[in-house]
Amino acid sequence: MAGSRALGRGFGWLWAAYGASTLGTWLAFDAFPLIAIIVLHAGPARVSALAAAGLAVGAAVAMPLGPWVEFRRKRPVMVAMDLVRFAALLSVPVAYALGLLGFVQLLAVSVVVAASDITFKAAAGACLKSLVRPEDLLVANSRFESTTWTASVLGPPLGGVAIGVLGPVTTVLANAVSFLLSAAGIRAIGGKEPQPVRTGATRPRAGDLLEGWRYILAHRALRTLFFNTVLNNGLIMATAPVLAALMLGDLGFAPWQYGLAFGTACLGGLLGSRLAGPLVTRFGQRKVMLAAGTLRACWSFALAFIRPGIPGLMLVIAVEFGLIACSGVFNPVFATYRLARTENDRVARTLSAWSVTSSATIAALTGLWGLLAGAAGPRTALAVAGVLLLATPLLLPWRDRDGTAPHERDLATKSA
Repeated sequence: MAGSRALGRGFGWLWAAYGASTLGTWLAFDAFPLIAIIVLHAGPARVSALAAAGLAVGAAVAMPLGPWVEFRRKRPVMVAMDLVRFAALLSVPVAYALGLLGFVQLLAVSVVVAASDITFKAAAGACLKSLVRPEDLLVANSRFESTTWTASVLGPPLGGVAIGVLGPVTTVLANAVSFLLSAAGIRAIGGKEPQPVRTGATRPRAGDLLEGWRYILAHRALRTLFFNTVLNNGLIMATAPVLAALMLGDLGFAPWQYGLAFGTACLGGLLGSRLAGPLVTRFGQRKVMLAAGTLRACWSFALAFIRPGIPGLMLVIAVEFGLIACSGVFNPVFATYRLARTENDRVARTLSAWSVTSSATIAALTGLWGLLAGAAGPRTALAVAGVLLLATPLLLPWRDRDGTAPHERDLATKSA
C-alpha cells in the first residue's frame, strides 16, 4: 500500500521530530489561557487578548524571516526554532516556581512561539520537498496529518489529567521538552544539506519581504487556494471561542462534555487523513481536493442550532466530525498540491507568507467575532460565519484543470 511504503531514513527522523513536537503542543492545548485564568486571575478580555495578540504580533515578527530562511540550510533553521521555543516555554515553569510569572511574560512567550512556529513551518516545507520524491509527497503529508489528529485526540485529555495532578504549568514544561526532542530528531537526519543558491539579487532587499505574496498572487491556482484556506481556517478558528462560550455558558454543558465532543470529532481527522491517499489514487488529486474543500465548508452553519442536552451534544459531535474528516482529507492533498506548484527557491518565502497571513487573519477574525457575539449573541455569530464559509468553495482552483505547476507549464511552452 502507498501509505505504508518506506520514505527513507531522513523522512523517518523528520516524522519522529514532528510527532514529538505535535504531541507536546496538543498536551499543552489551551495551557496559556488556563494559566492566565487560574494563576493570574485574568478576565475574559485579557485571555482573548493573549490569544489574539500572540498570533498577530508573532506573525509580524515572522515576516522578515521568510526571505532569510529561503537561502539558508533548512535543518539548522528548524533546530534553531525548536531551541528558541524550548527556551521560551521553559521560562514559564521556571518563573512560576520562583513566584515571578506575570501576564506580560505569557504574552511575550506567545509571540516568540508564534513567530518560531511560522519560521519552522516555512523551513520544514522546503526540507520535506528535498527529502521526499515528488510522487511520495502525498504519502508524507498524509502521515503528518494522521499524526496531528492522533495527537489532538490523545493530547488534551492527557494534558488535563497532568494539570489536575501535577499543577497548571506541567503541560507547558512537557511542550518545551517536546521541542528539544524535535531538535534532536532533525539533527539525526544526517547527511550534508547543500547550501541553497541565491537567485536574483545577491544581497537581501526590502522588497524581498513581499516576495512570498508576489509569488502566490502571480499564480492563479495558488492565489485562489490562498484566499480559500486563509478565509476558511480563519472563520473556523474565530468561532471556536464563541462556540465554547455558548456550550459552557448559555447551554450549560459540563467541561467534560465539551472535551468529549471535540475529542471524539478529532477521530474524523484521523479517518480523513487515512483516506486521502486511496481517494487520490482512485479519483485524482484535483477532484479530491475540490470535493473535500467544498464539503468542509458545509457543516459549520448547523452549529447555530445547538440545543441543551444529549441531542445538542450529538449535533456538535456530528458537525465537528464531518468538518474535521473533510479537513483531514483536504489538508494533505492541499499541502502536496501547493508544494508541487511552488518552485524550489520560493518554498520558504511562500509558506512563510501563507502562515503569516493565516495567523494574522485568525487573530483579526477572532477579535471581530468576539465583538459580534457580544453584540448580537453567539448563535448569530455562528450563523454568520457558517454562511460565509458556504461561499469559500468559490475560491478553490476550479479552472486549474491540468496536473502541472504554473512554472512547469511556462517551461513547456518555451521549449515548444
